[in-house]
Amino acid sequence: MPRPIQAHIDLSALQHNLHLARRATSARIMAVIKANAYGHGLLRVAEALKAADGFALLDINDAVRLREAGYRQTILLLEGFFTPDDIPLLAEYDLACVIHNAQQIAMLDAYPRRGSLQVWLKVNSGMNRLGFAPQEVPAVMEQLKAHPAVRDITLMTHFSHADETSGVAAQLEVFNALSAPYRVARSLANSAALLRYPATHADWVRPGIMLYGASPFAETSAQQLGLQPVMTLHSEIISVRELKAGDYIGYGGQFRAETTMRVGVVACGYADGYPRHAQTGTPVLVQGQRTRMLGRVSMDMLTVDLSAMPTAAVGNRVTLWGDGLPVEEVAHAAGTISYELLCALTARVPVYS
Repeated sequence: MPRPIQAHIDLSALQHNLHLARRATSARIMAVIKANAYGHGLLRVAEALKAADGFALLDINDAVRLREAGYRQTILLLEGFFTPDDIPLLAEYDLACVIHNAQQIAMLDAYPRRGSLQVWLKVNSGMNRLGFAPQEVPAVMEQLKAHPAVRDITLMTHFSHADETSGVAAQLEVFNALSAPYRVARSLANSAALLRYPATHADWVRPGIMLYGASPFAETSAQQLGLQPVMTLHSEIISVRELKAGDYIGYGGQFRAETTMRVGVVACGYADGYPRHAQTGTPVLVQGQRTRMLGRVSMDMLTVDLSAMPTAAVGNRVTLWGDGLPVEEVAHAAGTISYELLCALTARVPVYS
């Protein structure tokens, strides 16, 4: 028998979350499905989100897979291309690409085909990661408008604080001033901006984490936003032990029983993608009842408190995150973010929908 750990992907929840995004904006929706669709499975998620107007990801091979699977929507490479050898594939498969540095334009200059490419010119409006500085944008824009290989241009930027109280005002002001002279499509909003700042919606929005049912905000839950969890990671208790006062659990003895108690060993560890740095107290569900993780997470196992569950037994279902236990709550208790937990699910965990 295989280990009992599995991840279930709720496709109807994906569709619900996409519908919620639709209701929030009149802009076209570019569903972000990078990193194997945040750990949920590229083609599985693309099929569930086929009503989206476009898909955004990083890997050109994944983009080709989508085209060969029959998806005709706009497909955008969020970091663009990396070598001149990528450019013919962009034209062959009609892939849009982000242009964010002068080296990419130099590679385009050597490409012989005319009018082949859709480009998204990235503006560094304040995040200081990718993109052209504001003072560079007018010259680059004119260069791309006149470029023989370019058939269409979209202006885009990315917000650094859309999920925080400092907001987007400063970056929005920079981007609006730069984009005003041009009659081209624009794209600014990630999940947080889509939900909180309608002035950022423009022509394309790029929801990511909200589609997977997690809140982009620390102070607002997914349930409050109307989002439904998509991935549920669950396993089973594989051993039950009785501890005496003073007994320790696991590597390093980081948890010491203060009184007699029952604990359960669960078939899930950091080699499955559960965070090793999760602390005692990180919530889990056993048979739907909330309890806590104890001690240090091992490679293949973790331990949970069964003190309030006298009938808990080997084979009982354990939910690590998902339905009934928001992934962002687990992430917060473990000192990380929901994005990391979802993306960190490892290949040895069976995923089904």
